[in-house]
Amino acid sequence: MSNLPNIDDLVEPTHDEIARQRFTSVLRKRVLVDFAKDMKSVYENVVEPGFEKRQGRKPKTGNEVRREMLDEPIFQEWSALRHNAQLMSWWTVQPSVERKLPELIQTAKDVAAATPTGGSLRLNPDVHIPKTVTELDVHLMPGCFHEEHAADDVAQGAVLYHGGLVFSGGLAHRSKGGWGATASRALRIKFPDFKPKTYLDIGCSIGRQLFAVMDVFPYAEAHAIDVGAPMLRYGHARAEALGKKVHFAQMNAETLDYPDNHFDLVTSSFFFHEISVKSSKKILKEVYRVLKPGGLMINQELPPASIVPNPYDDFVYDWDAYYNNEPFYYAFRHQDLTKLFVDAGFAKHKYLQFKAPNYSTWPDELFEACVRGEAVPPEVSNGQAWFSFGAWK
Repeated sequence: MSNLPNIDDLVEPTHDEIARQRFTSVLRKRVLVDFAKDMKSVYENVVEPGFEKRQGRKPKTGNEVRREMLDEPIFQEWSALRHNAQLMSWWTVQPSVERKLPELIQTAKDVAAATPTGGSLRLNPDVHIPKTVTELDVHLMPGCFHEEHAADDVAQGAVLYHGGLVFSGGLAHRSKGGWGATASRALRIKFPDFKPKTYLDIGCSIGRQLFAVMDVFPYAEAHAIDVGAPMLRYGHARAEALGKKVHFAQMNAETLDYPDNHFDLVTSSFFFHEISVKSSKKILKEVYRVLKPGGLMINQELPPASIVPNPYDDFVYDWDAYYNNEPFYYAFRHQDLTKLFVDAGFAKHKYLQFKAPNYSTWPDELFEACVRGEAVPPEVSNGQAWFSFGAWK
């Protein structure tokens, strides 16, 4: 830790703003957990039997379930509440961020000037920001990852950080852990001889997962890229205050400016479902180029349709593709991930995927047993477990 102010702590919501944020967190929990159980009960006891009676079989795909559920009042109510709770996660923090914006900007500038860790911030005003960012408020977050409201802006980073706390506040098992903590520890168990010296995180936003990976591999030189300058400024300020040496750069992952065979480890978290399959292919070819022989790319996403246990769960996973400004979500989940990596140059036999329980909310014995294949991890739902996939070069 350093003596620099932590930019996260500068935003001070009022009493009423805190109340709205807590209400939103509880509403999200009610919708995603409690109300979701009621909706599934209606499906199992009414919708699925009705389909089976008409068709002589049960639904086989998430799309078939979706067509049946669209006219069900409980799905319409559940979906509307979930959509609005998502919007409220951002809306409830925007006023407090806006009040403090001048101070947030100045703090980020002061930290960037000091950089006691030796980290760096490299911005590129000419970077190509894809339409998937500029024309969509991904996750319904106003302004997405890139929009700037003032010179040297950090507002979008602050909204993502504080809105993320609201977003996950009603789901303690998600807010206390995270994929970065889970996957890095799983890698250490599965591959104890893997000790990366160079590390790149793509689509890093404000560095939340990046920092968790660094905790497990602290000796690795860390680099992180994103197309959003406000995210990078905010993430750099966080890193320096937390004593994390990171080299941040504004960059489109389709055209990395790093040399060939440079990184031992490349990661991403909830990144590929936000871009087109065409873009994914370009990025993976670039990742293959910059990975050292014997290096690893590992990513976190919701599980592909091929491993989801039943059509109803597949239908629920695909909700974001229709209602959360994530139009590429469906295509990502319904492709062959092994082929995606093979087409980028990776050998088929070096592809890997696994599920692991959320590290900080499950007992160590269960976590290690699941990683070693000696126990079955919980389903990837509401952060109980995480799905990871990738390949060795």
